[in-house]
Amino acid sequence: MCAATAEKSKHTNRLAGETSPYLLQHAHNPVDWYPWGEEALARAMDEDRPIFLSIGYAACHWCHVMEHESFENDKIAALLNEKFVCIKVDREERPDLDEIYMQAVIAFTGHGGWPMSIWLTPEQKPFAGGTYFPPDDRLGRPGFARVLKTIADEYRHNRRAVNDTAEQITEQLRQSVVAASRSSVALQSRPPDNLLAEATRQLLGQFDSAYGGFGPAPKFPPSMSIQVLLRRYAESGDVDALHAAEFTLSQMAGGGMYDQIGGGFHRYSTDREWLLPHFEKMLYDNALLAQAYLSAHRLTKNGFTRRIAAEILDYVSREMQSPEGGYYSSTDADSEGEEGKFFVWTPEEVREVVGADDAQVVCEYYDITEAGNFVEEGTRRTNGRSIPRVRRQLDEYAADVQEILTRSRAKLYAARQRRVPPALDDKVLTAWNGLMISAMACGAQTLGRGIGAGRYRESAVRAADFVLTKLRTEGGQLLRTYRDGTAKLNAYLEDYAFLIAGLLDLYELTFESKWLGEARALSGVLARHFWDEQGQGYFFTGDDHEELIARRKEMHDGAIPSGNSVQALNLIRIGLLTGDASCLERAHEIIGLVGQALTRYPSAFANLVSAAAFLHDGGREVAIAGDPDEAAVQSLLKVVREGFYPYTVVALAPAGLSGLERTALDTAVPLLKGKEPIDGKPAAYVCKNFACQAPVTDAAALAEQLA
Repeated sequence: MCAATAEKSKHTNRLAGETSPYLLQHAHNPVDWYPWGEEALARAMDEDRPIFLSIGYAACHWCHVMEHESFENDKIAALLNEKFVCIKVDREERPDLDEIYMQAVIAFTGHGGWPMSIWLTPEQKPFAGGTYFPPDDRLGRPGFARVLKTIADEYRHNRRAVNDTAEQITEQLRQSVVAASRSSVALQSRPPDNLLAEATRQLLGQFDSAYGGFGPAPKFPPSMSIQVLLRRYAESGDVDALHAAEFTLSQMAGGGMYDQIGGGFHRYSTDREWLLPHFEKMLYDNALLAQAYLSAHRLTKNGFTRRIAAEILDYVSREMQSPEGGYYSSTDADSEGEEGKFFVWTPEEVREVVGADDAQVVCEYYDITEAGNFVEEGTRRTNGRSIPRVRRQLDEYAADVQEILTRSRAKLYAARQRRVPPALDDKVLTAWNGLMISAMACGAQTLGRGIGAGRYRESAVRAADFVLTKLRTEGGQLLRTYRDGTAKLNAYLEDYAFLIAGLLDLYELTFESKWLGEARALSGVLARHFWDEQGQGYFFTGDDHEELIARRKEMHDGAIPSGNSVQALNLIRIGLLTGDASCLERAHEIIGLVGQALTRYPSAFANLVSAAAFLHDGGREVAIAGDPDEAAVQSLLKVVREGFYPYTVVALAPAGLSGLERTALDTAVPLLKGKEPIDGKPAAYVCKNFACQAPVTDAAALAEQLA
């Protein structure tokens, strides 16, 4: 055993029995960590000890830094063990805890982030908090050891003040949920038709015209904002909206935030130019970005957006899908103890891989220079290393240069695979799998029968089968997380909503009614266990979840869309496919819950704005009757799938079904009832507000009706 491994395994704490890779990373800390649960909470109550709650995730760079500096430090660990009950939480497994206590940290400090460090009373009420603390005073931050001593002394000697603070913050968290429920009275009419226009105005006011994106650095991928801008252009011809969306997509994919060699996006850019990322790759980012590039391609038919969408999906299906079918969660920012080391290059390394003849072209294309462009965080050094980025797109070069770059990229990827890779967080999360199922299903639709579309379909089906088989109880309720054969933890609203969306997209890809049936069944679970009968909208946790200090609702769309906004879109789609008007009414109630905030700050609710626009439009249903393998049916489907029709649902009735089969299909998908081929030819029926236009049998006529 090497010395480092022996040193690390001197200690083993209770996290050794967990499945989360993040928790297992801390299983050999000298800190006496507990997972969140009855044992830790009972000890805090029995011994009247404050709780130190540390929340992070496996791909978080600064979480690793704080672990190395503080949680592996014997002196700091002794202080933690003496004064506190220490609980470690993976925010990706427990977003309910993360959301509650992040709001508390923001209340204490004015900002949030990970690692999250928060101190609770034994009753789980927060009384102090922050994010990263260095071990000693530096960088304008108090040292962690000093913070621990101060908080422990405050808890012991000034208990009344501690309890007052804890009660005040807890009440603030609870009242924010009550306020959200009461705001539904502010928007009882149908959503106004200017939401897209106002959201676009706000986004364009923040638009970085030099480098794309919205607002200053650090820049996160604005997937949902781009969808708003594309919808605005489609309905109004607003060229400024289209330019902001296309330019941002181009700049992101040209920068170092995009993995030019292997495909897929890193988490975010630390700089304005999208050059220097934090190098972790998250499944959810890549799912949402794939959807954004697919939407842009549907609208503009730009080959660049098609290529980037395909590269994202290829990366995920190649590197992020388990043999069982589920999608993994993330890869780390660090390898061999250095952030980004896996991804950066020197000119000499490029020459060794592609040869001297091609190296000049490759280095110029990817901006790999002797000086380097990768400035290490906290320093001004590059050590001659460069993050690959591109200034011009591949199709702007001559054919011979494209050929050099294409073959060289494959060589660089193969060489990079021989490096020590970043750690893989191989847990499977239901919510994030739902997002990627949607992306794969939409990719298979949009990219036609070429560029791996069949592979994307197979990938989506495998993932959906896996989640529905491995992450669902016998009673039909979902579970949150799976790893090493173990599925556990109650699912949250986002798990249901994102998976339902993926199943609806799978239905519109395969037209197998079982996917729509599963989506409706899961919507029923949400209605029974998550809906707020008093205040409307869905709670983040079900009524059978453990009792926490607050039962929250999420409405804002952040790094991922809120469960309420996604489920509003799901209900609209289900309502149109099934003719169930109550689904549309419930979607309206969700949108109305946000009240005046939606009309005043629509850019903060980007996905909910899309739902409101869909509801206001009324939506269109396209029913196609005919054999899906017929060329004529494929031509009709191509019109719908390759065009940009965001307020449309699609269903298909195969020809030649028996009477019982057709009855079952009409029951499962009422939109298809009475839809038959015309004079033996496959036909398309375009319906709106439950009234249909005359059926058409050729693609041009269908395109005209949809336009």
